[in-house]
Order: sequence, then C-alpha cells, then structure tokens
Amino acid sequence: LEPVMRMTSHHKLGIACATAFIVIFLANSSFQTSSQLKSSRASMASSRRQVIGAGSVASLGGVAGKLSRVARADEMAPIVPANTNLKIPDIGIGTWAWGDPLFWNYEKSQDPELRQVYDYCMQNGVTFWDTAELYGFGRSEQLLGKFSRESNTQPTIATKFAALPFRSRESVVKACKGSLERLGVSQIDLYQIHFPNAYGNKAFWDGIADCYDKGLIKAVGVSNYGVEALTATNKALKERGVPLTSNQIQYSLLYRFPETNGLLKACDDMDVKVLAYSPLFLGFLVGKYTLDHLPKGPRSAIGAKLLRDPEYKNLLSTMDAVAANHDATKPQVAIAWCIAKGTCPIPGARNLRQAKENVAAAKIILSPEEVLLLDTAASKVSPVIYPDVNPFPKYDKDLGIRMYDS
Repeated sequence: LEPVMRMTSHHKLGIACATAFIVIFLANSSFQTSSQLKSSRASMASSRRQVIGAGSVASLGGVAGKLSRVARADEMAPIVPANTNLKIPDIGIGTWAWGDPLFWNYEKSQDPELRQVYDYCMQNGVTFWDTAELYGFGRSEQLLGKFSRESNTQPTIATKFAALPFRSRESVVKACKGSLERLGVSQIDLYQIHFPNAYGNKAFWDGIADCYDKGLIKAVGVSNYGVEALTATNKALKERGVPLTSNQIQYSLLYRFPETNGLLKACDDMDVKVLAYSPLFLGFLVGKYTLDHLPKGPRSAIGAKLLRDPEYKNLLSTMDAVAANHDATKPQVAIAWCIAKGTCPIPGARNLRQAKENVAAAKIILSPEEVLLLDTAASKVSPVIYPDVNPFPKYDKDLGIRMYDS
C-alpha cells in the first residue's frame, strides 16, 4: 500500500471514484431528494428491438500489487486473430459478490456453493459471465478460472479494466494480461473499460484497441459510458478498425434514466449491446424487505425511502400479477423485463436458488401488454438514486465531452 500513500490527493480521489463505483447506488442515496418520474415511458414497450424470445441473441496491475502479475510469454498459447462475431446472449451472471468481503461478506468457505452456481448455470445454457479485476481484487476472476478448469468447461467471460487516473495506454495491455493469467485463458471474450475517467480516456481506448490487435481479446466494450462518451469511443475504435460491442450500464425497473436521456437509443443506433447491471436494483425488486427488516449497511437508506412510497408497493403488486401469468417470481419478472427491452441483464448469484431463478428467467417471454403494465407502474415510483450524484467523473477535461450521464 506504500505507493498509494505516496499518491497525490488527485490520484487518491481517482481511486476513491474507482472504488465508489461499487456503491454507486449506496453512498449518495441518503443525501438525495426523491421526486416523481414524470413520464410512464410507455412507448418503450414497443421500442428497442422487440425481440423478446428466450433464444434470441444480439449480434490493476493492482494498486497494492495483487493485480500486477503478467502472464509469461512462454505460458501463453498461440493467439488466433480476434473474433469480431461475439454473440451476447439474453442473460449472463454477474460475479461482483464473488471474492468481495467488504460489500458482500465473501468468505472462502462460500466457494463450494459458488461452484454449485457455476456448474448449474453452465449445465443449463447460461454460459456468459461478467467479472472485473477490481472484484475482490482479482479473486472473482480467479474463481471463474478455477471453476472452468476443474469442470473442463468453456464459459464466455467478460471482464473489465479499471481506468484509474495514474494508468496509461500500456497499463491496459498489462492489466489485460493479468486478467488472462487469473482466468487461466489465452484470450478474453469481452474486455471492457470499467468506468470513465476525468482525463486520459483516449489513451485507454488506444490501449484496449492494442489488446484487440494483439489477439488478447475477442471483443471490446465499455461500462458506465454516456451518449457523448459512447459516440467518441465508437469513432476512435472505428479508426483503428475495432468494433465496439457493448456498454454495461445500470438499468432496471427502478433505474430507467438510460431510457429518458437517450442512452439506450444511442446504443441501439450504434449497434452496441447493453449489458444491464443491477437488474434487481440491489435486491429491492425481490420484494423481501420491510421497514422492520431492512438490509444492513448503506442499502438500508434506499429501502427506507422505497418502502415509504406507496407506488413502490404498487409496483411489487404489479410484478406479482405478471409473475402469476408465468408461474414465476418477482425477480424473474424484473430480469425478463430487461430482456424484453433488448438488454442482456447480468444478475448476481451466490447460491443455487438464485442461480435456478436466473436461468429460468431467461425463458419468460413477456407480452407487450405486460411490459407496458410494468412500465406504467414503475414510472410512478419516485426515484431514490439520481445520475448526477453518482461518483463517476462526468466530463473529460481534455476531450471536452460528457463521459457519464446515467
């Protein structure tokens, strides 16, 4: 940690932003003033790729040293030219909680249960996994690699580069090799820039294109990028002959700002697939909490606000009604709604029950009427999280563009 202690306050702020993305919903929520969404956005029921069938697809070095290892060249298998035809499925599994003791109380004793999650999903057709070098400081990637080797399976893996302010173009390649080593693979299926920075973003775009040119990765994505940032990245990558495949953003029935600010449409127009993280809104679309039974930690403030809003309870009732039509649960309806919107939700799973629910959700086909019903109910819930207070840098001071908008 000594290098961290020697950093300037500006760099420390950058690290704070990098860590704060994990609690994007949490840290600022208690300081927000809720206000009612003013539009039902009902038109979304018939927009954004109305392909809602279950089978459809859309075509550090670490600060503390844990992530600084680079795979030796003699250990790397020969690399084939990058495959530009990566297909992202209807649903994936997020592994933020795998290896993270700070926010998800991870312990190594949980590994056998996580292995059960992995095996069940792989055996039942859900083979797309999202991780990041920051998740558990590499532990999440290590677990995915370990499980795939032990089971002799080949998952499709998306991981992410942490765009910390002191990193450079060369850092992207070095970090990519570190992820390759932890995952135990010779090529990453989808490599993403985890979040925007206040400067140096162009260097990161060049660095990830370098990874593509070297055959280290099959496809390129970004995460938490707004409309202007997405447009600029797409243009820069095109100049290098590299297609932009995806943008991973927060999106759920209780966080629909990407619909209202044009981000979903921009992704659609550029043929960039949306990976929807937190599709269950930190568990609040499960419906298990009450004012007497709130989650521990910062999430309790969010829950307290939601549970005092009668429209939140009405949304849960609407979800129950839709779920009854499909012999499903509320979480499955929330996931199916994201799929119906043309996105690939990546809910987390820490136990076998959650894994089974997630897998089954991909088979639920909501009707346009059901999507409209859910849209209308969700639009009446006063938001408890706003994009403007989320911790990501909003602008690139060098490029003069807005990097984050929702």
